[in-house]
Parts: sequence; structure tokens; C-alpha cells
Amino acid sequence: MEPLFAIITATYNATHTIGRTLESVDSQTCKDYEHYILDGASKDDTLDIVQSHSNPLRIVKSEPDHGLYDAMNKGISFSRGKYLIFLNAGDKFHSPHTLEIIKNAIIENNIPGIVYGQTLIVDDNGEYLGPRHLTAPEKLTYKSFSKGMLVCHQAFIPLRRIAGFYNLKYRFSADFEWCILCLQHSNNNIYLPDEPIVDYLSEGMTTQNRIPSLIERFKIMSFYYGFFTTVANHIGFIGRALNRHLNKRTK
Repeated sequence: MEPLFAIITATYNATHTIGRTLESVDSQTCKDYEHYILDGASKDDTLDIVQSHSNPLRIVKSEPDHGLYDAMNKGISFSRGKYLIFLNAGDKFHSPHTLEIIKNAIIENNIPGIVYGQTLIVDDNGEYLGPRHLTAPEKLTYKSFSKGMLVCHQAFIPLRRIAGFYNLKYRFSADFEWCILCLQHSNNNIYLPDEPIVDYLSEGMTTQNRIPSLIERFKIMSFYYGFFTTVANHIGFIGRALNRHLNKRTK
């Protein structure tokens, strides 16, 4: 029998962050999942730490890959779960009840295409930094992402059968296009309002490569939503960024 959730964690030399991700998964009150670790042949103690967190629901594969999205594609290929959750090293579920909350929402809403919610940001030590600057909307459609990645990838949980693979021509923003493609195939998206889904590590790959990531996102948005719409929206993005910067300076 297939599990409800396939939790996919891509790792590479993640000694300092993988522990809290494993603990978060292992502490879930809902056990209707399989947890896939896709390791890119780490050279540090990542695999030793994974092995020290024994869990019969965890499947570990370690081999060289072509980067984060290639590893996540492997996870999609291997996985059996009905819904996909990507929780990379350093990320964690917001509470031990997160999967239970998501499962109840799936049952109550007759197998929605996508379940999604809010995100909190944590630092490299797992300490809370604040909410994500983009807020997940109560109503999410294909057109929503013309305004940017309103839902964090880790808090975006689609049915596996509507999700394709990540486009490897994008090095930093393949997750953005992947979410758009999922939204194209789902008319029933359920928002979880009561508490955040995930605590997200602020220093992820996209954060570390912000400029090339933004360039890729502009290309993706232009392709799916049109060049002029994308330019107009980016003028608004610049205004929001300036307001955030001014607010920080005045606090």
C-alpha cells in the first residue's frame, strides 16, 4: 500500500544541518509516509548522522548527482507516496503535528491537488528569524505565481500524479517553474491557515545565488505570464523591496 506522503530530502555535506531535519521527520505523530534521503555522495559525516537516526520509514540512497534538482528528480522517481513534500537539510516541519494536520486537510477536502501554507525562516542553527517576506494567499491559482513565488517550495505539497520533474536547464529556480506547472494541473488547492507548515533554512541554494536565481525567475515568468506583465510586476517587486529596506532601517 502506498504511503500518503513521500518526504524527499536532498543532501550534500550537510553535517551541521541534517540532524534537525531527521529529528523533525521522526517526531511526526502521523507515520503515513516514507522519507527518502538522496545524498550526493557526501564527503563529511552526513551519512553517519543519517544512519544514527534509525527509522524504518527512511530510504537512503547515496551516489554522485548533478546538483540539487537532479537529486530531487531521483527522489520523485523512487518515491511511492501520493503527495510530495520536499524538506531539505536544515529545513524542518513546524511542529510534530504538521503531517497530521496536512493529512486531515487532505481527507476533509477529498484529495486536493495541492495543499499549501505559510513558512517561517530559521538560521543555520535552527533559530527563528521571522516570517517569510512573501505571504501565501488564501486562494492560490496558476496566475498567483505571476506575482512571485508566493508559497515556499517546502510548504507546497502536490499530488505526485500532477507533478512532473524539475527542468535541469534552470540551476537555481527550477522549483519555481515546477510549482507553476503543478498549479496548471490543479483546480483544488487547499490553504492551511492555522499554523506554518515548515521552518525553512534561510541559507538555501536560491538565497546564496540570489542574482542568477532572479534572472532565471524573470525568464520563467516571462514565458508563462508574458514579458510585459512580468516587467510591470517587477516594478512592484522593486517597490516592495525598498519598503522592506526602509522599514528595517527605521526599526
